Amino acid sequence: MERGKMAEAESLETAAEHERILREIESTDTACIGPTLRSVYDGEEHGRFMEKLETRIRNHDREIEKMCNFHYQGFVDSITELLKVRGEAQKLKNQVTDTNRKLQHEGKELVIAMEELKQCRLQQRNISATVDKLMLCLPVLEMYSKLRDQMKTKRHYPALKTLEHLEHTYLPQVSHYRFCKVMVDNIPKLREEIKDVSMSDLKDFLESIRKHSDKIGETAMKQAQQQRNLDNIILQQPRIGSKKKPKKDAYTIFDTEIGSTSPKSEQDSGILDVEDEEDDEEVPGAQDLVDFSPVYRCLHIYSVLGARETFENYYRKQRRKQARLVLQPPSNMHETLDGYRKYFNQIVGFFVVEDHILHTTQGLVNRAYIDELWEMALSKTIAALRTHSSYCSDPNLVLDLKNLIVLFADTLQVYGFPVNQLFDMLLEIRDQYSETLLKKWSGIFRNILDSDNYSPIPVTSEEIYKKVVGQFPFQDTELEKQPFPKKFPFSEFVPKVYNQIKEFIYACLKFSEDLHLSSTEVDDMIRKSTNLLLTRTLSSSLQNVIKRKNIGLTELVQIIINTTHLEKSCKYLEEFITNITNVLPETVHTTKLYGTTTFKDARHAAEEEIYTNLNQKIDQFLQLADYDWMTGELGNKASDYLVDLIAFLRSTFAVFTHLPGKVAQTACMSACKHLATSLMQLLLEAEVRQLTLGALQQFNLDVRECEHVPF
Repeated sequence: MERGKMAEAESLETAAEHERILREIESTDTACIGPTLRSVYDGEEHGRFMEKLETRIRNHDREIEKMCNFHYQGFVDSITELLKVRGEAQKLKNQVTDTNRKLQHEGKELVIAMEELKQCRLQQRNISATVDKLMLCLPVLEMYSKLRDQMKTKRHYPALKTLEHLEHTYLPQVSHYRFCKVMVDNIPKLREEIKDVSMSDLKDFLESIRKHSDKIGETAMKQAQQQRNLDNIILQQPRIGSKKKPKKDAYTIFDTEIGSTSPKSEQDSGILDVEDEEDDEEVPGAQDLVDFSPVYRCLHIYSVLGARETFENYYRKQRRKQARLVLQPPSNMHETLDGYRKYFNQIVGFFVVEDHILHTTQGLVNRAYIDELWEMALSKTIAALRTHSSYCSDPNLVLDLKNLIVLFADTLQVYGFPVNQLFDMLLEIRDQYSETLLKKWSGIFRNILDSDNYSPIPVTSEEIYKKVVGQFPFQDTELEKQPFPKKFPFSEFVPKVYNQIKEFIYACLKFSEDLHLSSTEVDDMIRKSTNLLLTRTLSSSLQNVIKRKNIGLTELVQIIINTTHLEKSCKYLEEFITNITNVLPETVHTTKLYGTTTFKDARHAAEEEIYTNLNQKIDQFLQLADYDWMTGELGNKASDYLVDLIAFLRSTFAVFTHLPGKVAQTACMSACKHLATSLMQLLLEAEVRQLTLGALQQFNLDVRECEHVPF
């Protein structure tokens, strides 16, 4: 029973499933019916399903047949109408065909025109696209053309800027074109070309400043000289209560305006404001002699290319080489002042250029580099000056050299270079200058002493008298009262020597100018040099004259008189030095003149020479004595040789009257003593023999004759 119920339930369930599948087949799209049929064949009741499917198909066929039977008359009517329409449709077809043929014939030209229009529109689009592309490419080509023009005109820094714009702004927009790829490949070559050309310009610049260093230095030193002259004018002629224009900074001789290619546009004013000398010729600046733009351009180009350090090292290396060449003095520099001047001009020109580069570029050179070069230049310059100045024997050349060195130092000091070592070296040259002066004045004194007549200066008029007194400080009331003609007690070499001593002092003073020395130092220098002149040069010249073999007693007497007056004039020389140095002689460190000692020594030497010559002359006369010690005849007059000797002594003693009393007395006493000693020696020699009465009487007469000489 239960099996029957279960079978019946399964049958109902299968029938329901088959019904569902049939409905699904009826309502589902044919393309999606596969899964449904598969579910039928997966089961075991596909036979029963086929039966149900057949039953369902027959049901649908009956429904279709019923529906067709119901609509058959309408179908027949439709066919009838369709047959009628067929004829009309054929007519319409013929009309359409005919109309189409006519339309094709009539529209053939229009089609051709339309084809032409189509081609024109296509060309127009192509042209428009080409124009657009060309508009993109044209700025690139223009920039490239501009780049070539700039390189052709050697405007390398703007060319580099153009190249940067071309590479980063314009070329990326048209990078897919072949010519752009060629340009991109060319850019490194163009950079190298710009770099090489700018380096070539730099080399030309370095050569240019090497050639123009002399002129630049000359210009700078001229301007320093003008400034110094202006300062001297202001010091000598102070303007009280008047408004002065402020002096412009004399720091540089440049007035350079660097354009947009420079990292630092700077104008250096170096025009001197000389109020009283409006007609002075304007001194050109260095920019008038050298074009500095190549170095600025090259610096900027290398900076943009990232090779600034390479450029700086190259520039400094080349300038160091040029510095060594500039600092090498010519072998004959010591022969003329122009040799020294050219040497200094080149050095000044070199450092003026470097200073200008220092202040118009940002880091191309720095202060440490400049100081290093200056230390090297200073040591080499001082060594060269020491060597070459030692060959100078002309004091005028040494003085001119000193003035040139001072101007050289002042010029460089304006630009901030320390020059103390140069002034220290000038103190060394000062000693050499003093030596050359002493040699020169040695010749001057020698000429004066050789050309002197050693006779008192005759005066025939008041004019001549005043002229001599104006040359030499001499005052004698008794001589002034005497009528003309009259004579000064000294000879011509006294005023000449006195004036030459003053000239020597002036020469020493000239060297001390502009050395930044104090008055005390100048006074000390002049006094020491004057002492050397007096104690060494003049003393040696006087000693040489006194020791000459052919000098006479008259000349020796005149030398004593002359040195006496020169000794008295030493106080006037002291006053003269005091007046020109403004240093009082009472100052603690003031050096005293040794003139009195010099002239005293010369006078004592002349006195000794007088004593010696006088004694020699007496000996010569006594050698003429010819006594016959064996004769018995008695004489009644003095011997002839003794008469001549007494006449000589009288004339000589008359000359001694011009000497100071003590000197004349000493000379006479010395002569008398020597004469007495010589006569006694003569007598002692005769006693060895057997003397006769006549010989003794003759000798006694000669001695008595000597007693009548006016000693």
